[in-house]
Amino acid sequence: MKRALSLLAVAALLSSGAARAADPAPSPVLVPLDALYPDLEKLYLDLHKNPELSFHEEKTAAKLAERLRALGFEVTTGVARTGVVGILHNGKGPTVMLRTDLDALPVEEKTGLPYASKVTTKDDAGETVHVMHACGHDVHMTSWIGAATLLSRAKDRWRGTLMMVGQPAEEKGGGAAKMLADGLFTKFPKPDFAFAIHDSASAPAGKVEVISGFALANVDSVDITIYGKGGHGAWPHTTVDPIVIAARTVLALQTIVGRENNPLDPAVVTVGSIHGGTKHNIIPDDVKLQLTVRSYKDDVRKRLLEAIARIAKAEAAAADSPKPPEVVVSEGTPATYNDPAVTKRVADALSRGLGAANVSETPPVMGGEDFSEFGRAGVPATLVWVGAVEPKKAEAAKAGGAPLPSLHSSEFAPDREPTIRTGVKTVTLAALELLGKP
Repeated sequence: MKRALSLLAVAALLSSGAARAADPAPSPVLVPLDALYPDLEKLYLDLHKNPELSFHEEKTAAKLAERLRALGFEVTTGVARTGVVGILHNGKGPTVMLRTDLDALPVEEKTGLPYASKVTTKDDAGETVHVMHACGHDVHMTSWIGAATLLSRAKDRWRGTLMMVGQPAEEKGGGAAKMLADGLFTKFPKPDFAFAIHDSASAPAGKVEVISGFALANVDSVDITIYGKGGHGAWPHTTVDPIVIAARTVLALQTIVGRENNPLDPAVVTVGSIHGGTKHNIIPDDVKLQLTVRSYKDDVRKRLLEAIARIAKAEAAAADSPKPPEVVVSEGTPATYNDPAVTKRVADALSRGLGAANVSETPPVMGGEDFSEFGRAGVPATLVWVGAVEPKKAEAAKAGGAPLPSLHSSEFAPDREPTIRTGVKTVTLAALELLGKP
């Protein structure tokens, strides 16, 4: 019921905004964006061509820190290894945190763009990998710097403290938690509100999508090692076959969502990887499974993980495995919950500032975002989606045309200028709404 009410509230706000103004006059704070844009585009191209992996964002962080210092922010670097915090005081008022993520992905770019990333590096395992901003964090950073620039030049329009947070390692799901552990809310002012954007690989550039309540899911990675007793494939009776146990386990895991979970509580249990054996006629000693597990509610999350461990152990015991399976949960990220009151305020402000036709409600997704950690730490927060698809391509895909490249795709490429411009406006307007008024 609470979820339904919050969605209705956002819809009502957006509808009221439509009645007020279809094509609003730009906020005076946004007027300098036209002159600023060429410099922001240069920053974007630089960031896109020079991506860095999680917790290795040294050059990226240095670029952002340098720009914040030039705008008059008190800047601290090295928070949680590569994080950046910029503070700008402007009288008494709320502290508003604006977060961007810094890291890129181990993906080889195949967009064919003249500014495509050609970066290769060693990952934490020592493997050589390609690196690409395949999730649009370069858009987030550019929009963040654009908003910081506009807000620092318009201090007569707001009061309070602006807290710019450049967060490492969002893709690994650990950067936000490590920043908090490193004193983000104790060494620096604890914000009254937190805000972030994420580009969308399905929404048209120029559009913004808001969600009240749960927006993104709990995400857990589960590694299961099933043990058997290896031997010759021609004498299976002398072995305990872990491949058969693994097959039974994969099938049994499907009953968790289908038969143990309330169908009104979204949940996903996906086995994404299975590895075992070396040759046709050899029964191996073990098999490894890799799972991704998604949910919204904490109690559902707990129940899913417990059921996975229970089923894996039971299937191994039923086959007389020589020892219980090893079940390891890692890379956990809690669900992102958009504070309904903050979301209403931001949705209304965006509707007024961008035009109601450009702001809409969207359903939650089962992806993950560790921006959720800041809300869990007691800060009312909201994250909104900024469209990144060339509008004609988005329209064609919606009509049944070629599918669009998703986030994390080697072919994902935002419609650069309208996406960045909308990102800057969105972050700026949200901050102005949440900061104090003169």
